[in-house]
Amino acid sequence: MRFNRLINMIGEEKFQELKNKKIIVFGLGGVGSFAAEAIVRSGIGNLDVVDYDIVDETNINRQLIALSSTVGKYKTDIFKARALDINPKLNIKTVKLKADAESIKTILSPGYDAVIDCIDDLSAKVELAKYCIDNRINFIASMGFANKFHPELIKIKKMNQTSVCPLAKAMRRELRIAGYSLDFKVAFSEEKPAKVIDKNTLGSNSYCPSAAGLIIAAQVINEMIGEEK
Repeated sequence: MRFNRLINMIGEEKFQELKNKKIIVFGLGGVGSFAAEAIVRSGIGNLDVVDYDIVDETNINRQLIALSSTVGKYKTDIFKARALDINPKLNIKTVKLKADAESIKTILSPGYDAVIDCIDDLSAKVELAKYCIDNRINFIASMGFANKFHPELIKIKKMNQTSVCPLAKAMRRELRIAGYSLDFKVAFSEEKPAKVIDKNTLGSNSYCPSAAGLIIAAQVINEMIGEEK
């Protein structure tokens, strides 16, 4: 049986609960592609994925869906095919839209058990957080994992407990100015960003963004099955 090893850990009742859950992942990049696949492999029955972009050759070093054979193809299309190959019974919806204040209102609706933000655009992240807070939707946001070498320094904390991460600092500032609470969970790294050769380009590797995606998926799934610390 496809999910027998998972059921052996959590039991049939909790597995059935996961099959009835609905999750949406914004962004299928280095973090989001791994988070979304871990969600699929955890037996979630309903998944929406949002990304407007196509695979570029520069994505190959860190994004799960990026291969020589997928360059130039839409990330959502590639991921859907991969997800259904993992679980043919998955109810998956793809959305090819860039997340912003208006599209978020179109994309999101009541009924999601969790929203996972893996967008790398600050303004979109702020708007998504504001929408989720306003509508009392459970969500977790990914912070910045470029220019990092140490996945063991990735943490899950409330936004108001973050430190070091430049993206988290900028997002905290924008939300405070807008009068929003910082009492929501994020994944961030306590590692200081490394210096790069070309300061105009973010550096990245295969293991920090992917580790962050898996940690985010673990947080979401563990909450759903009552295994959160």
